[in-house]
Amino acid sequence: MSGGRTRTGEAFLQKFESAGYEFCDPSVLQPASVFLALSGEDMRGRLLLTSDGAGGDYCLRPEFTIPVSLAYLASPRADAPAAFCCHGPVFRQRSTGSAEFAQAGLENFGRVDREAADAEVMALALESAGADKDWRTRIGDAGLLAAVLEKLSLPPVWMRRIRGGLVKGEKIDGTLAPADARGDHAGVLAALDGADKAGARALVEDLLNIAGISALGGRTAGEIAERFLEQASLRSSAALDDAKRDLLQKFFAIESQPDQASAKLRALFADMRLDLDAEMESFDQRLNFMAARGLDMDAMVFSTAFARNLDYYTGFVFEASPNDAAHAEPVVGGGRYDRLLSTLGAKANIPAVGAAIFTERLNGAR
Repeated sequence: MSGGRTRTGEAFLQKFESAGYEFCDPSVLQPASVFLALSGEDMRGRLLLTSDGAGGDYCLRPEFTIPVSLAYLASPRADAPAAFCCHGPVFRQRSTGSAEFAQAGLENFGRVDREAADAEVMALALESAGADKDWRTRIGDAGLLAAVLEKLSLPPVWMRRIRGGLVKGEKIDGTLAPADARGDHAGVLAALDGADKAGARALVEDLLNIAGISALGGRTAGEIAERFLEQASLRSSAALDDAKRDLLQKFFAIESQPDQASAKLRALFADMRLDLDAEMESFDQRLNFMAARGLDMDAMVFSTAFARNLDYYTGFVFEASPNDAAHAEPVVGGGRYDRLLSTLGAKANIPAVGAAIFTERLNGAR
């Protein structure tokens, strides 16, 4: 799991390795199907794709998490605790700038002390990017959101709808509005409402084929059909009643310093009689580990509406930029992805958390 090292990345790698992270240099050429299935819509639309003589589809690696995860699973240490670091080029189509740019990364697998691992990865990434910098940091918790939706007994389709809306920056009132109010392809949805699923899927695929659409935004006609069926399910679902919508609006309104956010969340859950004590204990334990790592908690903002634009995150997420940066793009970002490894072939979920440093942005912010 190693390869060439560059002078540019050596400073990062030395810091990571001194903290116990082993250098990993995954192949630049990666199986495209994995990224098409597991990355967010934004990433899927920016992949640089190619194929081999046998018809296999590949892409240039757009990030390090999935390639390092695959390398870890192929190693003798799969399923055991392990930590890896990397630095090198990644490739994404962009509206401005080169499609090739440098990125440093950390990936930590198999740690059952999740909250401590979250704090370690975040602190190490920020320290390596610039210990002397005044960071502006946003944190969130995809796991807490999932637990809230589960307690409300919302259908899985609502989780996808809400998370997708958060990633796109939609206002929560619009995200929670009934499908009719959103005007999302109302005619097609009405035709699909209550229809046999197999027949409805065939209908949508036929319509796409008639229009000459075999793929859109990295999605196949079948995947697009599945999204239409989900929208039809949202349209007919009565699960999101006024009481649940009101609770979610209050939940997504919480955005403040992390300790203050914890108090507000606990008060809200108590008022609504939702038993989320275990999730909040984990939340507070993570904050304690972060403070013990020397991170400035008063410089952080926790937002219930904060989400990163990759589909595989399952828990704690964060992004950070220097306060003096002239741009709003994050320089450091990462989070927890406990279900990714089983999706990639592991026999069970493996705890995992990682971070990326966009060195191009870091240099531009200095």
